[in-house]
Amino acid sequence: MSHTALTKRERQIMDVLYRMGRATAADVLAALPGTPHYSTVRTQLRVLEEKGHVRHESDGLRYVYVPTLARHTARKAALRHLVDTFFEGSAAGAVSALLGRDAGRLSEDELDRIEALLKSARREEK
Repeated sequence: MSHTALTKRERQIMDVLYRMGRATAADVLAALPGTPHYSTVRTQLRVLEEKGHVRHESDGLRYVYVPTLARHTARKAALRHLVDTFFEGSAAGAVSALLGRDAGRLSEDELDRIEALLKSARREEK
């Protein structure tokens, strides 16, 4: 189940579901940018369910949709795919690309967090 296999609108719907935790088609429709039709959103939710990205629960006559993967699990899978696709599997290459352009935008707290992650990775390596 790859986040990259989703269309732009499907990714937007997944973002809404992750943000809300659970939502009806009407809730999703209200949170989406643009002016999609209700029937289109319902169809896209059904497709996402067929792809295994969401499941539904019945709440009376309404379906309430919930992501099948925790957000952090989906995030890790999408990031792994990105690193594999664009950086030949090199985490260092991805970090270098991120820091090369955005290093000046990082706060001291963010830099401290990155430094702590590097130290932790070094300890785990030994």
